[in-house]
Amino acid sequence: MTADNIVEKKEPKRLPVWACIPLFIVVFFVFMGLYGTLARGFLSLVLGVEARHPGMVGYILLEGSMLLAVLTAAVIMLRLERRPFSDLGLSVKGHAKGLWYGFLMAVLLYLVGFGLSLVMGEVEVTGFQFKPLDLLGALLFFLLVALFEEILMRGYILGHLLHTRLNKFLSLFISAALFAFLHIFNPEIDFLPMINLVLAGMLLGASYLYTRNLCFPISLHLFWNWIQGPILGYQVSGNNFMSTMLKLHMPEENVLNGGAFGFEGSLICTVLMIVFTILIVWWGEKREAISLAVPQSC
Repeated sequence: MTADNIVEKKEPKRLPVWACIPLFIVVFFVFMGLYGTLARGFLSLVLGVEARHPGMVGYILLEGSMLLAVLTAAVIMLRLERRPFSDLGLSVKGHAKGLWYGFLMAVLLYLVGFGLSLVMGEVEVTGFQFKPLDLLGALLFFLLVALFEEILMRGYILGHLLHTRLNKFLSLFISAALFAFLHIFNPEIDFLPMINLVLAGMLLGASYLYTRNLCFPISLHLFWNWIQGPILGYQVSGNNFMSTMLKLHMPEENVLNGGAFGFEGSLICTVLMIVFTILIVWWGEKREAISLAVPQSC
């Protein structure tokens, strides 16, 4: 085939990335207000539940409205940008093992972190109760939380930052800082919890730098929250609104056990997140180096 016969396909004009992210956030907030109002109206008028204390069904419904809002905003923006929905990284095909690895990492984090806390006497188990329906309801709620926050922060925002000329690690840090800012009004927020939320954003987003897929971060996010709160009995990012399997007592609230913010506010958590983020980046860089070393077929 001669050069004269080659027809170059012109890339469709797209909105600049610097404009897409703020516009996406605005569209998201518009639909969050709309769907949130409808959800609260349904809870109040149909179920007769107060919005301040909606119970597990109410929390699931309200979190579902936020997930619907972020999906609506993402679909609208991706159509405007002429990008496929697959850009969000929600495909399970070829990435199913990421779901398993996310679960394993969450379990390992708490085996080490909670184990150290027990050995050091920073927390004590004072009670046990097993309510399977409560645990299943909490699992569904935290699945919605994980889907919402990962699509918002990693799937769209980090994904778009990676389309810019910014260094990928700077893009990761920016998205992680925005993730932390998302929690700025959480109860018991303080300096160390904010630092840890930035680190959590980097931990959750590190694999996305190399896979452009959300299976691993969604799974890690889901089981991080579910094990921390409903299973172990910690506060989850300062929140305590559901029954827990273990009842915990902290002899003293301090930076080693996280105090009222939960495990995410502890120095033990800080160290573990740094170590695991470094391991993910090491794996990703090694993976990229191997792929570059393999000759590409014509």
